Amino acid sequence: MTRSATTMRADILESAARLFATVGFRGTSLQDIASDVGCSKASLLYHFTNKDAILTELLSPVGRELAELEERLAELDGDEAARAAVAGLVELSLRFRREATILIHDLDAMTSRPEVPDMPDMKALTERLVDALTSRSGDPRARVWGWMVLVGVTLTSASDLAVPEETLRAELTRGALRTLGRPID
Repeated sequence: MTRSATTMRADILESAARLFATVGFRGTSLQDIASDVGCSKASLLYHFTNKDAILTELLSPVGRELAELEERLAELDGDEAARAAVAGLVELSLRFRREATILIHDLDAMTSRPEVPDMPDMKALTERLVDALTSRSGDPRARVWGWMVLVGVTLTSASDLAVPEETLRAELTRGALRTLGRPID
């Protein structure tokens, strides 16, 4: 029985996400994905023009939600900005654990990628998120703490910790607030 175009596309994305998270973007070929899906490379190329197109589709939801978070944070300052940024970062990191693993696996290749159409400027969004995490502080120490929180939450979420998600969410939030010098409720 042949698969519909929609099913085939979803199968390709699922396979690519799993392979990218396991062996990396650079370590995965189009043929690897096609073989895993059970289709020809030509069939895969019918749905996606190249491996970058697959990656873009996988990461687009992350970029969109990060941009939405940044919009919500834009109107906030001080403690309110920091707390909302921590809550948003923790939620995004937990929702997109596999995508975070993909980014981390090939971090050097991901950070040097050219701008992708239909994707927000991730570097600028990240800077604005760190700005919100630091309560818009210009203090260099606060910037260091903001980056520690951003990277720490993302790396921890991408790990295979055998911790219930509610515990992970609570401890990521508490740890981030502590790192930022914010009171913990």
